[in-house]
Amino acid sequence: MNLRVIQLKKYYLGFSAIMVLISIIFFLTIKLNLGVDFKGGDLLQLHYSQAVNKDTLNGALDGIINEVPQLKNRRLQYSEDNTIVLRTEQLTDAQKNAVLKQLTEKTGKYELVKYDTVGPTIGKELTSNALTALLIGSLLIIIYITIRFEFVYAVAGVAAVLHDVIIAMGLIAFLKYEINTPFIAAILTILGYSMNDTIVVFDRIRENDAKEGKTKDFAEIIEESVNQVYMRSLFTSLTTLLSITVLLIFGGDSLRTFNTALFIGMIFGTYSSIFVASPLVYLMRKYRKKRKDTDHKDKSKKYRQKTVNGYDEDEKVLV
Repeated sequence: MNLRVIQLKKYYLGFSAIMVLISIIFFLTIKLNLGVDFKGGDLLQLHYSQAVNKDTLNGALDGIINEVPQLKNRRLQYSEDNTIVLRTEQLTDAQKNAVLKQLTEKTGKYELVKYDTVGPTIGKELTSNALTALLIGSLLIIIYITIRFEFVYAVAGVAAVLHDVIIAMGLIAFLKYEINTPFIAAILTILGYSMNDTIVVFDRIRENDAKEGKTKDFAEIIEESVNQVYMRSLFTSLTTLLSITVLLIFGGDSLRTFNTALFIGMIFGTYSSIFVASPLVYLMRKYRKKRKDTDHKDKSKKYRQKTVNGYDEDEKVLV
């Protein structure tokens, strides 16, 4: 199949622009479901001597929601060794004791292995660190691609990566999944996977441009390069998506946000490396060439300034 990424660039870039706009609207209008890691809260780790039924545990916690309203936004994590991790918004000492008493009465004896409190200050620090990590990652990508290729490729590469990250964040906000530290890990993973695919395409474009740049138009070179490598990108992404799909089905609630973000990011990352990054390189190269040609014409016109009646037309100096 022959992909016409330059001939149909308006459609591909238009679709991406619409998806990014929708994702930004979701992100700004839907209240984010921030997890304990970001807005602060409590973590209780309990170890039972025998297996505990999930429905029984949830029923016990639902029974004291009126007394402990923070349990409405709880998150339960189950382990194979009968260990339960309960994450909630911050509890008072009285509320914590009420929860522990209710669990003892309804689910049996257990050992309180760990009890941690994450304050709002720590949550803000985690948010700041996550944003800093994304910013530093983007700057390093720009530097790397500029050194290896040229600045035009760097801008296109970062634009493609931001496209993937924004869409993933917007759709997670729309689904109202919990934003936690694994979600940040998923975003950074998307950034790496997407950039890897994009570099593969860029490398082939540069290689073909060096060989055929004098005899072929740059648009031809891009389409030829993309058609040479896109199947490799598709197969690589498909293999990863199969693994993520298995995790989505069997990974449980604790990995739901991470797996969903990765799934969305991988799909749009593959799309952007082929249908977004390459057309952006073409458009920016075309704009840069047009500016150079305009500047060159202006300089030539200035040096070839005609005279009128023996005087310079602008300066009125006898020549």
